[in-house]
Amino acid sequence: MTTAVIAATGLFTPEQSISNAELVEAYNTWAERWNAAHAGQIAEGDVAALTPSSAEFIEKASGIKSRFVLDKAGILDPDRMVPRLVERSNEELSIMAEMAVKAARQAIEAWGKPVSEIGAVLCAASNMPRPYPALAVEIQQALGIEGFGFDMNVACSSATFGLKTAADFIASGSVKAVLMVNPEVCSAHLNFTDRDSHFIFGDVATAVIVESSDTAGPGGWDILGTRLKTVFSNNIRNNFGFLNRAERPSDSATPTDDVAGGATDKLFVQQGRKVFRDVVPMVSDMILDHAGELGIEPAALKRLWLHQANINMNAMIGRKVLGRDPSEDENIIILDEYANTSSAGSIIAFHLHQDGFAPGETGLICSFGAGYSAGTVFVRKR
Repeated sequence: MTTAVIAATGLFTPEQSISNAELVEAYNTWAERWNAAHAGQIAEGDVAALTPSSAEFIEKASGIKSRFVLDKAGILDPDRMVPRLVERSNEELSIMAEMAVKAARQAIEAWGKPVSEIGAVLCAASNMPRPYPALAVEIQQALGIEGFGFDMNVACSSATFGLKTAADFIASGSVKAVLMVNPEVCSAHLNFTDRDSHFIFGDVATAVIVESSDTAGPGGWDILGTRLKTVFSNNIRNNFGFLNRAERPSDSATPTDDVAGGATDKLFVQQGRKVFRDVVPMVSDMILDHAGELGIEPAALKRLWLHQANINMNAMIGRKVLGRDPSEDENIIILDEYANTSSAGSIIAFHLHQDGFAPGETGLICSFGAGYSAGTVFVRKR
C-alpha cells in the first residue's frame, strides 16, 4: 500500500497581537460600565456583579500570555468588544481564504514542486465564513490547483481529521498530493465579555502538504498511523448557524444585556472543568492504545505536538503518555504566544518545532476538542 508523507508546512501569523494586560484593561473597563448600569439589580441581589479579570488569572488558568488577531482595535474597544472585520464582496477573496492562501504559498515554496501535482484541497477549520460555496474551492481557485476541494469541520480536531483524510486519499491512489489548510479566525466566535473565556483564542492559518511516498523527495515525515475518535458532548458548544441570527453590537453600542448574556450560546461556550476531566483521560488512553497498535514505545517519542488548548491539559497528557514530566523540548507549548488557535494549534507547534530529529525518530501530532473529538497522527523523520 502507498504510504503518505508530510512533505511541507506553512504558517500565516497576523501582524497584530494583544497582550493579557491589554485584554484585561478592555474587559475590566467594560465590566465596570456593566456593573454601573445594573447597580440597582446588583444591590437587590437580582444579578451578580461582574468580577474583574487579571493577567495573573489568565496565565495561571491557561498558560496564555498573548494572542495574534486580525483586528486589535475592535476587540479592545470597551464599546464594542468584537473584532471589526469588514465583509468583502463576492468578487473579492474572502478573509479566511486569503489567510489560507498565504500559509499555503509558504508550504508550496518549501515543497518546491508545482501546484499541478496537487490533486485535492481540504479546508479543515472550526468555523467557516459561509455554508457554500466551499472555502476549499475558493482557495483551490486562488492557487490555480486542479482536481477537487471540500470543507471539513471537526472543531479543534479538524487538522488531524484532515491529515487522516489526506493520508487515506494517498493510500487509495486517488491523488498524489493533498493540500490541507486550517484558517482560524477564532476571535470572531469568542465572547470577549465572558471573564472565564475572553482570553482563550487567537487568529492564524496553517497549511500542510501530504504527498505519496512514491513521489516524495528526501526529507519530510512518514505518516506511520492515524486514528480518530468522537464522543458527543455539549460541554464545548457554539449554536450559531444559518437557522438563527445572533445580534452583535454596532460601532456605537454600549454594554447591554444582549451583549453580556442574551446571545452567548451563539458564541463559544464551554464547561471548562468538565472538559478537562473528560478529555485528558480520553486522549491519553487513545494515544497509548494507538502507539501500542503501531508498536511504538510512548516513552521513546522524541516530541509531542499537542493541540494548544490549555497548558495544564497538555502537561498532564504529556506525563501520562511519556510516563514522566516531559521537558520543554518534548512537549511543545506555543499557546503562550499564540493562545488557542483551534485546529491550527498542533500544526503551528509542528511547523515551528520540528528541528533536531534524526532519521527514524518519531513524534506525535495530536488534537482534541469539541465533539468531543480527538485525532492522533504518529510521524517518523525520513
